[in-house]
Amino acid sequence: MPPASKAQQKAVHKYVRDKYDRINITVPKGHKEVIQDRAAAIGQSINAYVVQSVDERMERDKGENLQEEETQ
Repeated sequence: MPPASKAQQKAVHKYVRDKYDRINITVPKGHKEVIQDRAAAIGQSINAYVVQSVDERMERDKGENLQEEETQ
């Protein structure tokens, strides 16, 4: 497969910039490898694994967080 042209690279970067937000996280030493291994074990990238984990946590906590916000 030939390398992407400069125009293709520019188009991809613009698409990503327009459609996605970036979040950088810091984890304790060794934790990245644990996350990477678990993601690989289920056939996901680290990004997909983390996004799915956050989505599941937010869904699970939705009722609890809404109640907390209402009392504040």
